[in-house]
Amino acid sequence: MMKARYVPYLFLAPAVVLLLIFKVYPIALGLKNSLYAPGFIAGLDAFVGLDNYTGLFADHVFWHSVYVTLFFNVFVNPIQIGLAFGLALLLNSRLKGIQAFRSVSFIPIAVSLPIACILWNIMLNPEQGVMNSILIGLGFSPQPFLTSKDQAIWIIILIATWKGVGYWAVFLLAGLQEVPQVLYEAASIDGAGKWDRFRDVTFPLMKRPLTFVTVADTVANFLLFAPMYILTKGGPENSTNVLMEESFNSAFVYSDPGRASAIVILLLILILLIIGLQFRLLRSKV
Repeated sequence: MMKARYVPYLFLAPAVVLLLIFKVYPIALGLKNSLYAPGFIAGLDAFVGLDNYTGLFADHVFWHSVYVTLFFNVFVNPIQIGLAFGLALLLNSRLKGIQAFRSVSFIPIAVSLPIACILWNIMLNPEQGVMNSILIGLGFSPQPFLTSKDQAIWIIILIATWKGVGYWAVFLLAGLQEVPQVLYEAASIDGAGKWDRFRDVTFPLMKRPLTFVTVADTVANFLLFAPMYILTKGGPENSTNVLMEESFNSAFVYSDPGRASAIVILLLILILLIIGLQFRLLRSKV
C-alpha cells in the first residue's frame, strides 16, 4: 500500500523535472543575472545589487517600452479573443462548405511566425508591396505602413491577430463542441431564439474555455517578440519597442545582460499581476 501511494508521484516526476529545468531554473538564473553588471574584465561581472532596477525606473526608454507593451496588449488581446470566439462559433455551425472553410482558416497556424513576418513585410513594402498597389487601384493614396511611427504598432497588431485568431479558435471550438445539444433543444422548445440560446446556454458554458484562452493569450502577447524584431527592430522612433525587444537590445546590442535580465524579471512580475487581476475578475463568474 505504501508503494502504491507513490505511483502518481512517479508519473508526475518527469513533468516536474522538465518544469524545474526549463521554467524555474531560467527564472532563478535571470534573477541572479539582474543583480550583476558587466565588469571591466571580460567574463567577470560585478555585483551591483538593485542598481539595474533603479536604473530602469529612471530610464525614459524603459518606461516608453512599458507603455508600448501595455498599449499593444490592451488592443490585441480583446481583438484576438473576440475574433477567435466568432470564428469558433462559425466553424461550429452546420453551414454548407464549412469543412473547407475550416481548413482555410487554420492556414495561418501552419505558417511559422518568422516566415509570416517576412511575407507581410513584402506585401507592406511602401514602394513595391501589393497592399499599396491595391490601395492605389481603389483610388486611395499609398501608405507608409511599417515605416510610420503612427501605423507600425497597428500593423503589428494586425499581423499578431492574423496569426493568433485561428490558433485560439481551436480551443474555443473544442469548448463549443462540449456543450450538450440537449440544452439547445430544451431552449428551443421553450421558445428561445438564436440570441437567447447564445446568451443563456452557450456563453455561460464557455466561460471556462474563454478564461483559459484569455490568460494564455495574454501571456503569449506579452512575450511576443518576433514581429517587432523582424519587421521594425522596435522602430520607427521606438513606436514598437516592447519590453521583449528592449531586453533583447540590452543583451545583444548594448552588451548589458544585467539590464536585460532586470527587464525580463519586471516583465514577469507585470504578467503575474495582470493574470492575477484576470483571475480575480473572472473567478466569481466562472
